[in-house]
Amino acid sequence: MESLVCVAVWAVTLAMVMAFIMWAYRWSHPKASGRLPPGSLGLPLLGETLQFFAPNPTCDISPFVKERLSRYGNIFKTSIVGRSVVVSADPDLNYYVFQQEGKLFESWYPDTFTEIFGRDNVGSLHGFMYKYFKTLVLRLYGQENLRAVLLADTDGACRASLASWASRPSVELKDAISTMIFDLTAKKLISYEPSKSSENLRKNFVAFIRGLISFPVDIPGTAYHECMQGRKNAMKVLKKMMRERMADAGRQSEDFFDVLIEELRREKPVMTEAIALDLMFVLLFASFETTALALTLGVKLLAENPRVLRALTEEHEAVVRNRKDRDAGLTWAEYKSMTFTSQVILEIVRLANIVPGIFRKALQDIEFKGYTIPAGWGVMVCPPAVHLNPEIYEDPLAFDPWRWQDKAEITGGTKQFMAFGGGLRFCVGTDLSKVLMATFIHHLVTKYSWRTIKGGNIVRTPGLSFPDGFHVQLFPKELAPSSVLNTACSV
Repeated sequence: MESLVCVAVWAVTLAMVMAFIMWAYRWSHPKASGRLPPGSLGLPLLGETLQFFAPNPTCDISPFVKERLSRYGNIFKTSIVGRSVVVSADPDLNYYVFQQEGKLFESWYPDTFTEIFGRDNVGSLHGFMYKYFKTLVLRLYGQENLRAVLLADTDGACRASLASWASRPSVELKDAISTMIFDLTAKKLISYEPSKSSENLRKNFVAFIRGLISFPVDIPGTAYHECMQGRKNAMKVLKKMMRERMADAGRQSEDFFDVLIEELRREKPVMTEAIALDLMFVLLFASFETTALALTLGVKLLAENPRVLRALTEEHEAVVRNRKDRDAGLTWAEYKSMTFTSQVILEIVRLANIVPGIFRKALQDIEFKGYTIPAGWGVMVCPPAVHLNPEIYEDPLAFDPWRWQDKAEITGGTKQFMAFGGGLRFCVGTDLSKVLMATFIHHLVTKYSWRTIKGGNIVRTPGLSFPDGFHVQLFPKELAPSSVLNTACSV
């Protein structure tokens, strides 16, 4: 009897082992109607997720992508957080993906990203719904409102913030810029003023950001868990705000949230409350974090490249000299005249590569350059691999704004530049981001000098971060020590 039991146990064990081997084989050798791109899908379920999230302490392409580009070429397959993905560093495929959105591809992000941003986030909306929301958001962030309202508000915020920071022994620049931009945009989005609110809303977003691009393990103590808790707490504030506004029928429209409330009150609203809440959450996040990271890196790059800083300062001081009132606010005409500043901004965002990957999903089997992208597979367009490609940009890791001289103005994604995305989903906040950066740079270089106190090291996991912060000391130019002036403004 015992021998029969042993045989049965061995038979069951062998069957389970064989089933696992067959499953693992099918995982690593997926069926396709054509030739799949080269690459590895890694371990079952885990894929190559650990390698994808491995820290990279440079501005260069991540080792994960760089090693595979060397081994497989510009198009390769992998698996991230349980999904099969084709990674593209090929400018032609990238452009094709953007141009064919809504036909052959649609916006898609791995399930963990969807959990983070919400099932009804704007990135998961397609067709009419996406265009509808884009039109709504452009009422706030489009050039007309930037010119009429937001430029002056941005100018005031940059003036006040820099003056405040100059009174301190040092300031952690990334956190300080994040706070400045969050307070500015949150006021426009939800009339949020931290001094008048019992809720520290930005604290929840900081927790959210810490684990935004981290290994997706939702266990207390992990960055991902902290991220999910930050989202939960921020959404609690937004839901309470929505309930109060929906109940106040006589409330006058004061901010963008009120615009969404008006849409919800229509007889046949296009959106749901869940969609409206997820949209507000994404706008609050996207409005400050990406620009703050780019500006922080920009100040670091300017400090390390005095020739660029000198040319930039000369352009902005010329703007001030041409005013009747030298202390007047920045005008739209002045902003549009800043040719070299525009080049500097493009170079900062090219090197910053804030978004390490832009995800889409194939809606059908797609043939491209001899490879098949199976229906249902993800496609990750990899901007850093294009922006740091020496065949496209000479000496790609060099901070060289003059490389943009005499180039046509970029108003959408191109084969060579996609820092703001591309195609139908070209970032609606692009113009706001450029205005914020130009206005901050204007007041920084015309009124202040600075020196680095500590920090400034970067890490990509794969998103950009400053793990030790970037601490600087600001001086009004008329009070700055000569050593600081020489550091900031000499070749």
